[in-house]
Amino acid sequence: MPEIVYSIIAKARLFGLSFASINHIKFTMSDQDTPPPKDDEPPKVEDSPSPGSPSDVPADSSSEPAPEPGDESPPQLEEGSPDAADSEAPVASSNVLGKGKMSENDEKTMGMLAHILGGVTCFLGPLIIWLIKKDESPFVDDQGKEALNFQISVLIAYVAAGIIGVIPVVGCLSALLIPAIGIAALIFAILGGLEANKGIIYRYPFALRLIS
Repeated sequence: MPEIVYSIIAKARLFGLSFASINHIKFTMSDQDTPPPKDDEPPKVEDSPSPGSPSDVPADSSSEPAPEPGDESPPQLEEGSPDAADSEAPVASSNVLGKGKMSENDEKTMGMLAHILGGVTCFLGPLIIWLIKKDESPFVDDQGKEALNFQISVLIAYVAAGIIGVIPVVGCLSALLIPAIGIAALIFAILGGLEANKGIIYRYPFALRLIS
């Protein structure tokens, strides 16, 4: 009986040792086959600023924004400068007065007469003054031609009004046009004489400048 018990115990011990060895081998193989744990999160890399990034450029508080092409204002002329004096000069001022053989007062008087006589004698008065004084004064030459051209234009208007008076349908307009032309011619002749007496080159608002 004891021999049977001893044999059973010996077998049990042998079986228990074998079982423990097998388990040890399995655990060792499983540890070798299992890959090492990996970190799911990738390592963080610090972002280095690029060379052209705004953070690398130092802020210049003194710099001003460049003006746009359409915002440029024209340069202002300083007071007392020659350009400012030229810009303030009247455009209608004479540039030929005092450059002839006559005195300035005589040039102004003859220029005034060229216009005033044109309102009274039509083209005869300006024609006579222009023919006599055109070589002695550039101012009288210019104003005499201007008055003569205007009076020639007025004469053409009188002829046109007379032709209209012959037409039966619109003939009554001639009775209104002829006085209106005469009054307008006289008014502009007086205005031209006043401006010429100031030494200003006068230009009529409408005239056929046939003589140049």
